[in-house]
Amino acid sequence: MRIRHSRPEDLPRMQELYAGARAFMAANGNPTQWPEGFPAEDTLKEDIATGISYVCEDDGGRVVGTFAFYTGREEADYAEIFDGAWLNDAPYGVVHRITSDRSTHGVGSFCLQWCYDQCGNVRIDTHRDNRPMRHTLEKNGFTQCGIVYVRDHEERIAFQKTAG
Repeated sequence: MRIRHSRPEDLPRMQELYAGARAFMAANGNPTQWPEGFPAEDTLKEDIATGISYVCEDDGGRVVGTFAFYTGREEADYAEIFDGAWLNDAPYGVVHRITSDRSTHGVGSFCLQWCYDQCGNVRIDTHRDNRPMRHTLEKNGFTQCGIVYVRDHEERIAFQKTAG
């Protein structure tokens, strides 16, 4: 597998992956984290244009995962944390909207490790009911840090992985 920046021609496949993720979450007790149409096409296009959108390709070049990643402070969602604390206040990377093809094993872990390798300090959040993602984060060395509130004050479980 390999990670590369997303390109405009990847957009249909990215949307297909997100649609699959929404269906999977709805079928597994998490129907509200990503409502129909999330993420918006304009958001994905902006992420591609600004260079924060990535895809994961399998060894055959097929796109099997996608996510947004950037380094810098996430002021909107991570400025305040409740019922816990971040592990540090050092510069960090942020992962958003990570998803993968369910038929390809290990994509999520591969993407998370790639993000960690970029900066050694990564923050991410997920819905309380997203047990598969919470398991993946814990399996990959992320620590549950507390609660953050995103978009319209929606609660998310905050995680962080750091070298020290």
